Amino acid sequence: MVMGEMTQEVGIAVIGGGPGGYAAAFRAADLGLDVMVIDEAPRLGGVCLHRGCIPSKALLHLSQLINDAKASGELGIVFGAPTIDLEKVRAFKNRVVDRLSDGLMRLAKQRGVQVVQARAVFEDSRTLRLQGADLAHIKFGHAIVATGSSEIALPGLTFRPGGRVISSTGALELADVPGRLLVIGGGYVGLELGSVYAALGSQVSVVEMLPRLIAQADEDLARPLVRRIGETFEAVYTRTKVADLTEGDADVEVTLEGAMGRTVERFDRVLVAVGRRPHSRGLGLEHTKVVVDDRGFIQVDDRQQTAEPKIFAIGDVVGGMMLAHKAMYEGKIAAEVIAGQPAAFDAVAIPAVVYTDPSLAWAGLTETDAQAQGREVRVARFPWSASGRALTMDAPEGLTKILADAETGRVLGFGIVGRDAGEMIGEGVLAIELGALVEDVALTIHAHPTLTETEGEVAELFLGSTTHLLPPKQR
Repeated sequence: MVMGEMTQEVGIAVIGGGPGGYAAAFRAADLGLDVMVIDEAPRLGGVCLHRGCIPSKALLHLSQLINDAKASGELGIVFGAPTIDLEKVRAFKNRVVDRLSDGLMRLAKQRGVQVVQARAVFEDSRTLRLQGADLAHIKFGHAIVATGSSEIALPGLTFRPGGRVISSTGALELADVPGRLLVIGGGYVGLELGSVYAALGSQVSVVEMLPRLIAQADEDLARPLVRRIGETFEAVYTRTKVADLTEGDADVEVTLEGAMGRTVERFDRVLVAVGRRPHSRGLGLEHTKVVVDDRGFIQVDDRQQTAEPKIFAIGDVVGGMMLAHKAMYEGKIAAEVIAGQPAAFDAVAIPAVVYTDPSLAWAGLTETDAQAQGREVRVARFPWSASGRALTMDAPEGLTKILADAETGRVLGFGIVGRDAGEMIGEGVLAIELGALVEDVALTIHAHPTLTETEGEVAELFLGSTTHLLPPKQR
């Protein structure tokens, strides 16, 4: 940390130390540039590492262990009911976070990247004022805004420490295992955290205004997950809204309004997971030429450059898919453009993963989007009930799906639901990015028996014949 100087000049000032920010800083340093990261937190990692992606996946791993132990009884191996030691669970989660965070700080030091704990505000297009540090001002050659996003609360509601209405951050603190938990929001955050608490012993209900859960994914892919959620959660309310919510000392009274009419329920805790908003306010961007839209997103071109040529922006604060890997990709582009390299955001496919049980992943064009665009595509689906590896894992409910241009056979989209779907989607992303044909995927030898074999088989099925299913005409 830099101390004792009132003003300093740097080549690149990165505002925000999350995945996008540190990826940009590290890439810039590797290219020989002088870099400083400014973040209000004492350590790099941002929301993803400290209050989001990483701690939630650590808890989801534990919930998977619990679910597997329960399911093993049907296979002839019976475990007793689990004893949950929340202190040890929290310690495991924190240990993972600390190890990764410490590693990032070491990498920053080894690369010569300065890390300053402070709040940064633009005074003009070349100057930052720092709040909370001995440094008063930073004069920069270029700046990269990587300030991320924060959880959206319900209108008139604020998340207060120790309250019974919590955000995803509060849920990850794992203060207790509530008897009854309501999750507001049927997207990936709500279902992931709801699944954790259900595995730990909570009776979980979820409410969603849209007609179904995980509305971003194609319905056929979401179906096995939605079915499992219906089996493990206490209740699932779709086409339903929260009409009123009153937080008391002992519980939370919630009025639900939907197809079933108007009902009043009481829950020990309520988790609000209805989306995120960009962190663009209070940065002093009005003192620059940077353009911010009416939703708070910073406008950038395909080089991550704002209307102020020396200022770039990446990650959640520019909108699009609010995912850590997208932010990291954009951060590297910004660093390379500043270094004078011919870089631009030209990714065709950005994978999305829901780490539930079963997990769900997709990339590229979805069937829903293709229909909305009037695009001619062909689709093939390979059920995991015909996969030897899936059956050995007692995971026959999965599905692998491929979507390709109807005329050329070029792969446009991939989707997977089932065990380890997130670990499998990479092949689909690569096929889309390379402009591969379905034949290319089909002619790639996949190890047997593996779950990735289903990606080869669905391509073969698309072409008319695959080993472990009858051809469509014979069926």
